Amino acid sequence: MARLPEELRTGLRGMFAFPITPFTPDYEVDVKRYREHLAYLIDAQPAALFVCGGSGEFASLDLEEYRALVKAGVEEAAGRIPVIAGAGYGTKIAMQFVQAAEAAGADGVLVLPPYLLQSEQEGLLAHYRAVAQATRLGVIVYQRDNAIFAPSTAQRLTEIPNLIGFKDGHGDMERLTRIRLAIGERLAFMNGMPTAELSALAFFGLGITSYSSAVFNFVPQISHAFFRALNASDVPGVSHLVASFYRPLAELRERKKGYAISLIKAGVNIVGKPVGKVRPPLVYPSPAEEAELKAIIEKGLAALRESQPLR
Repeated sequence: MARLPEELRTGLRGMFAFPITPFTPDYEVDVKRYREHLAYLIDAQPAALFVCGGSGEFASLDLEEYRALVKAGVEEAAGRIPVIAGAGYGTKIAMQFVQAAEAAGADGVLVLPPYLLQSEQEGLLAHYRAVAQATRLGVIVYQRDNAIFAPSTAQRLTEIPNLIGFKDGHGDMERLTRIRLAIGERLAFMNGMPTAELSALAFFGLGITSYSSAVFNFVPQISHAFFRALNASDVPGVSHLVASFYRPLAELRERKKGYAISLIKAGVNIVGKPVGKVRPPLVYPSPAEEAELKAIIEKGLAALRESQPLR
């Protein structure tokens, strides 16, 4: 049975996993490998599982694939941790996806920005209100790209009864501070920046300690070590892992568009868990870039072994 919105809101604390979606060589969804990947992630004990999100290539999935993947996530989690499903596009289509997530047993939905649309604040508010009204599940809004909220709009969002979370992938700390002041503790806040660990200290300073860790997909031990160091205010430990692993990863990520997703899938393949490549229009890293990523992973694991306080 799905968690009630208020239960989900109060329980969304910690480090979250955003699983990738495995594909066959013909770019079909590989549900068997997906279940294996989910089991691996759940065993590593994230605070929640966000299926069919950005890392899961939501934008490439049709509704039937989406239903199958959310259902698999719910079954593999078996109530042990919350399962939140990504949803998006225009209002009517987003409503269909959140309803599919509810039918598949998800605990909540993460609503991505509207597809390609630049709109006024009133339009954003109407969009998210309509999507939230289409489901009884707890709803999380994702601030990024073309969905950037004024503090006054964010405050009005809290009038939506089943809105429970605010994920920030924009990184404007002044705006985020003003939104926090406008909302107070009404919503669960989380850091949703690409390679969130690079901005974790800044978010931590605003009292936002929860975040999505994309690298949890292939090096959960590094993710956990970083999270422990962050929560222990071990700034040298945090800085050591940033310098040895997260910064080089981010520099490689910035080399090509879409690598925030493509490199994560490559990382899973590198650690010996074949999950295929990314669907177009994303591009998969070259063999040389895969070799660079492998070296970054090895350096990060070596840093982990050297950092006794983080173990």
